[in-house]
Amino acid sequence: MTLAMKGASRQSLAAARALLEKKISSLESAGISKVSTDLLSMVAVFDSNIALSRALTDPSRKTEDKSELVKRVFENGVSETTFAFVKELIALRWSYASDLVRAIERLGVETEAAAAEKDGALDRLESELFAFTQTIQDSSELRAVLADRTVQSTAKKSALIRTLLNGKATESTIRLIGAIVDQPRGRNVEAGMRDLTEAVAARKNRTIVHVKSAIALSKEQIDRITKSLSAQIGATVRLNVEIDPNILGGLSVRFGDELIDGSIATRIIGAERTLSGQSA
Repeated sequence: MTLAMKGASRQSLAAARALLEKKISSLESAGISKVSTDLLSMVAVFDSNIALSRALTDPSRKTEDKSELVKRVFENGVSETTFAFVKELIALRWSYASDLVRAIERLGVETEAAAAEKDGALDRLESELFAFTQTIQDSSELRAVLADRTVQSTAKKSALIRTLLNGKATESTIRLIGAIVDQPRGRNVEAGMRDLTEAVAARKNRTIVHVKSAIALSKEQIDRITKSLSAQIGATVRLNVEIDPNILGGLSVRFGDELIDGSIATRIIGAERTLSGQSA
């Protein structure tokens, strides 16, 4: 789930986050969790049908045809909010079919984190994921059971997770760990837990925007940047401004796992690399 998307997929993921944020902002935590559950269940469908994700990311295929395909596969199995979001999601451009599925999984986890945030339990979710990661590391027996992918292991691992954590952890924690162990997508359980922790941390830090500037910013500039980023992210943001003369000019902006580097220093480095390549 660790995302290192480039080009169209990176831009589409950022746009999808903003779209989803707007759709869930007015929902109660139960409704937000339903969207998360929908998205994570869709990942299993895509993983069992590679042709589906390829069809939905095919640039030569009309958006109307993609919407009809999504309707046939998902309309009766997900909430109206999820269905409306997915129709917008497949209208975005994705460099690879796998990027779409990875994005859906990541957004599913972040949405469950948003539900926990709505209940004031985001810090607890983060700490419980960390605690369970420690439990796995300390128990070779549990790690072996969760790693078992033999034909004989037909029961969903999420049932075991619920038994172990029921009454000891939040529903958000139980749902997220259950989703990862049922649908590991080629990861071992430790890697899956790292991805969960990273996604939840990204959600926690998403509204805190770190800005580097070569000079102090005026209140008007800070207000303008805040308003612009809030519109892009789909949530109210708070700026932490750091003065760093080394960037020479421009701004470097980081929020969650997104980096917008418009500093002059970075542009100079990029120009030097380009010139070096041309002279080679």
